[in-house]
Amino acid sequence: MATVPDHSEGIASDIGHTTAYEADEKGDNGHSASFSKNSSGSESPKATNEKADYGMAAPAYDEEEAGHTGKLRVENAEQLVTSVLSVDDDPTLNAWTFRMWFLGLGLSLFGSVLSTIYYFKPQTVFVSVIFLTIWSYILGEIMAKIIPKSGFIGRWFNPHKFNHKEHAAIVIMSSAAATCALGTEVLAVQRLYYSASPNAGASIFLLFSSQCLGYGIAGLMRKTLVYPTKMLYPINLPLNTLLETLHRDKSETARRLKLFYIMFCVLFVWEAFPEYIMPLMTGVSIFCLAKRDSLVFTNLFGGTNGNEGLGFLSWCMDWQYIAGTQSPLWFPLQTLVNNLVGYLLCICVFMGVYYMNIWNAQDFPFLSQLLFSNTSNSTVYQEYNQTALLDSNNVLDPAMLDVLGIPYFASTYATYILSTNLAITATFTHMFLWNYKDISTAWAFASWTNIKKTMNVENWKFWKGDRQTISAEEEAALDPHYRLMLAYKDAPNWWYGAVLIFSIVVGLVCLYEVDSTLPWWAFFVACGLAVICILFFGAQYAITGFQFIIQPIIQMIGGYLHPGYPVANMYFTLFGYNAVVQGQLLLKDLKIAQYAKLPPRVTFTAQLVGTLVGAIFNYVMMISIVDNQREILLSIEGTNIWSGQNVQQYNSQAIAWGGLAKYMFSVGGRYEWVTLAFLVGFAIPLPFYFLHRLFPRAGFWYWNTAIITYYIGWLCVGINSSILTYFAVGFASQWFMRKYHPEWFVKYNYILSAAMDGGTQVLVFIFTFAVDGGSGASVTFPTYWGNNGGTGDGMNYDYSTTPDLQEHLSSSRFIPHFSSHQSLATIMGNGAKAASKRERNAKDANTGGKSQLKSNAAAKTLICKNCKQDWQGTTNKATLEQHVSSRHPKLKYEECFDN
Repeated sequence: MATVPDHSEGIASDIGHTTAYEADEKGDNGHSASFSKNSSGSESPKATNEKADYGMAAPAYDEEEAGHTGKLRVENAEQLVTSVLSVDDDPTLNAWTFRMWFLGLGLSLFGSVLSTIYYFKPQTVFVSVIFLTIWSYILGEIMAKIIPKSGFIGRWFNPHKFNHKEHAAIVIMSSAAATCALGTEVLAVQRLYYSASPNAGASIFLLFSSQCLGYGIAGLMRKTLVYPTKMLYPINLPLNTLLETLHRDKSETARRLKLFYIMFCVLFVWEAFPEYIMPLMTGVSIFCLAKRDSLVFTNLFGGTNGNEGLGFLSWCMDWQYIAGTQSPLWFPLQTLVNNLVGYLLCICVFMGVYYMNIWNAQDFPFLSQLLFSNTSNSTVYQEYNQTALLDSNNVLDPAMLDVLGIPYFASTYATYILSTNLAITATFTHMFLWNYKDISTAWAFASWTNIKKTMNVENWKFWKGDRQTISAEEEAALDPHYRLMLAYKDAPNWWYGAVLIFSIVVGLVCLYEVDSTLPWWAFFVACGLAVICILFFGAQYAITGFQFIIQPIIQMIGGYLHPGYPVANMYFTLFGYNAVVQGQLLLKDLKIAQYAKLPPRVTFTAQLVGTLVGAIFNYVMMISIVDNQREILLSIEGTNIWSGQNVQQYNSQAIAWGGLAKYMFSVGGRYEWVTLAFLVGFAIPLPFYFLHRLFPRAGFWYWNTAIITYYIGWLCVGINSSILTYFAVGFASQWFMRKYHPEWFVKYNYILSAAMDGGTQVLVFIFTFAVDGGSGASVTFPTYWGNNGGTGDGMNYDYSTTPDLQEHLSSSRFIPHFSSHQSLATIMGNGAKAASKRERNAKDANTGGKSQLKSNAAAKTLICKNCKQDWQGTTNKATLEQHVSSRHPKLKYEECFDN
């Protein structure tokens, strides 16, 4: 066993290699080290400059394949992170500067305000980390040039050039603030729909505690989920490569910097075409062009519009969709292969479920995230009236449920929930079978040895600093970048423990202050689920780059535990799901700091300050918008400036899951296999594991059944025309270039990813305000074949046919919750393009296509005078009387409805 203090002056370790090989790798990756044999016959690194250069593992070379020319191989995580990123550090660089605080706080304020504003906009915009990195670099360099460098001002405000540690701290602080907190949605729903207005203090503390809960849990697990090399977080490689390229000696990074600027500009110009000028580039399908009148072809091959189809064999040229959730340039090959298998299964399963009419599939849209009434049929899709289910206390009314009946999902969305449940429990089994050693340190505190240490009074003096004990095996697994971090004082465990205790205590108090209706015991269940999910899904995310979206599952569990209480379900989801997202965000940012050699205490401070700024301004902006735009946010259509679509969707989900879960998913119910999938999921990885034990060379270890099963429900929402291009780019990068051109891959692949993401995101951000309606009025491009002049005749952008309801579905699209790493404005294109299409249709007086949306709206002639809820004119009086008695018990029928 080895005892590691919370700080040291640095360590050097011998790294053994099987052959004596002296390498001097110096070039665009910006670091150099020579290797020579030590007394034991292995090789050890020798620093070649004054900077610390500890524990650097050289990339592997295949002398036979290269004919003794030293051809580079990049085969595992350690070789990747030591080839792509420099394993050296300059501990003298200071991150605690005026620039760091000024730009960090400024961009935190900007990000938090913008994310809140766009939560209530028709266009959904997310401020990405790459976007923040680019702008913070520009502003940092400007400040370094214009602020005097000498005298009192220079000493305090511009002591040295803008360095990469300042830059990393700014990015981490601002990214922590630039996500609209899920608690903001909960508070907005309460104010809009439940006439509840929690006081400002309780609301801000609720936001801060719900965000920090995941921080505290994840921080205590960083020894397991951050420090080891295997915890790679591939999503960070483009960002850290960009930081290095911008700040290292320009003579070392000149070629990479040149590539970044060129590709940034190319994508900035290119993205204007699919985004605005020529939306046809979002997806070109030969099959849709060949047979434009077939809904089967639309469902299978279409995909350029939201909820259009599966996009099979469509070719996309829009990078914002190709790299929308994860760029194929950094997605690991093994994850990509498992993704492909799940994708192909998804197409087969979705088409099979729909055309075999499972769950009455053909009575509902092919793709949709809404709930539908049992009165729907293949020609008229009737959306379920969820708000009519609640009484005056916002609790499910069983009598109204009997009247309205149990709602239906679109079959593909039910399949998505089922496959997600399979994947969740499969993840637990998979991680236990294949990665037990990697995650077992998370519960090492419960070992008898550690319990005895805890009972020692001397160990209670936590303020004297942590002394972490690690085994020789754990030490060998440490990331070479983390070894350099030992030169700095750590943020001790008790800091994160204090954050966790604060979050639990404050969160519990706030639940009662804001009338959450969530009992205390359910709050602790939510916290327990967050702990489990952060460990298992955090490890999966770190190793594979794949991030689960577990919100529907947490909502379903909350609905079972506390049925009939939609507001309680929202708060259960807030602490059970949001904590997982925030925990993964903290882990990812801790790894960014580790790769950037940012001192741990700077990282800790930056994350908490950014979170606090985000909580305050999220709340301030939410109150301002909700109070001033209340009627618009409650309306179905909204305006081109403000929209309540996200709030409405979140409230609907809370009612569906919180009120109806036990009726829809219990064994014996319509969707019983959605629940039984939890049990089946535990068994799915077992055949592959036992086959691997029997045939260890057959490659069964390569298949991650958790990822495969999750992707079986992948295409249930959004624009799906980008998938073929996504896989083509991914295999070209992660297989062809990495295998056959590894030198190019190491030097340029990840900076290329950062450049393409950056150019796309900046252009989309500008266009959001300039032409897509972000500033109030949208500017449509003249209609021609490239933006599909046939859309007014019932056509999608790829010229496939569309059912009358397609327009309605795209305007009521599902908005999932995203973590902060996802692209700026990558999701807004769906809504913006649909809005532009509707505007064009309104202008085309000669079109003869009818709109199901208009038909449905026209049929809803019965409107409650008080709450403005509407019904179709054929609704019987008993249903309306039930609404009055449950929602307005103090009013008479005549005061709510005309006779």
